[in-house]
Amino acid sequence: MNFTVRKASRKWVTGAFGRIGAAMVTVAVAAILIGMPVEPAWAAKRSRAAPWADLFRDISPRERGAPRPAARRAAIPLPKAAVPLPKPRPSEAPSAERDKPDKKQQASPPNGKPDQQAAPEPSPTPQPSACRLALTDQVAIAPSIPDIKGAGGCGGEDLVRLEAIVLPDKRRVSVKPAAILRCPMATALADWIRNDIAPLAISLGSTISDLDNFNSYECRGRNRIVGAVLSEHGRANAVDVRAFKLANGRSISLTDRTVPRQLRETVLHSACTRFSTVLGPGSDWYHEDHIHLDLMERRNNYRICQWDVWDPLPQKAPLLPAERPDEAPPREVAAKPDGAKSDAAKSGAAKPGAAAEPEAKKSNAEKPDEAAPSRQEKPATKKRRKNRRS
Repeated sequence: MNFTVRKASRKWVTGAFGRIGAAMVTVAVAAILIGMPVEPAWAAKRSRAAPWADLFRDISPRERGAPRPAARRAAIPLPKAAVPLPKPRPSEAPSAERDKPDKKQQASPPNGKPDQQAAPEPSPTPQPSACRLALTDQVAIAPSIPDIKGAGGCGGEDLVRLEAIVLPDKRRVSVKPAAILRCPMATALADWIRNDIAPLAISLGSTISDLDNFNSYECRGRNRIVGAVLSEHGRANAVDVRAFKLANGRSISLTDRTVPRQLRETVLHSACTRFSTVLGPGSDWYHEDHIHLDLMERRNNYRICQWDVWDPLPQKAPLLPAERPDEAPPREVAAKPDGAKSDAAKSGAAKPGAAAEPEAKKSNAEKPDEAAPSRQEKPATKKRRKNRRS
């Protein structure tokens, strides 16, 4: 009985230890099977994700000269196909903090006004030209205007708006309307009015008061033809003058043929002396009602003066026939011979008008002998013709 019990207990102990050992072996084998493949795969996975993980890791700025922090984990060898990392920053390279402005400089800008930006430096003011300095208020009322830069080369520099010309006696000649011109052209026009036209007006018994400005600056081609060469008007270097107005109310049109010829010729000679181009009637049909003046520069200082001063028109048109005077004899009586004319004159003196015709017929009927010589002349004429044929 005891032997049986001992044998059973021994068998139970042996089975228990066997089960425990088998379980431990199973656990050990399982740990080996699980741990061995997991570690290399996990390491490989980390090695593949390592380049991209560095891009998203938190990099806090460190102070200058502080040692770099130690690596959190041991370096794992990367495979051959891994993305190469950048080279480490050299020690002699400048720090990124040097490029940043100081906090004090950011807080206080150089101009001392933190709320306002630094104003740009103003562009230098252009100096006035010698022409502008000479064209004073004692010569003309011509304020300067900004430069014009239009399309196709239009415009110019050193421009003025000529409003009036001041004569030597301080009287003003208004330019109506005001002319936009270059300073040299405005000066030449003022000198022409002051030195030539004003004395001419005084010789007419008055003074000049206004200048009729037909056109000055206009961006266009010559004669307003599309595609033509740029006119001097487009360069603000020309003016069209139509007439002068005197203080007594008289207007002198430069193209009016009723104006005395000598006066128009005087204006012509003075204009051609001062301006390089003068165009008027006779040059082309574009300048029949005004005079064009400009200072165009040409080779060898060539000038153009085309202005025909026409003679005054006759008082009565010569195309109509002259009226027959009242004392002239009737037309039929004027065609009669001398004898008949004397009788017709006598009868016409007694009975003027239509009664002279029957008296002339009656006188011819009473005196048939006087008409005979004319009938005798006809055979002689035929005889001479016959002799000529022979």
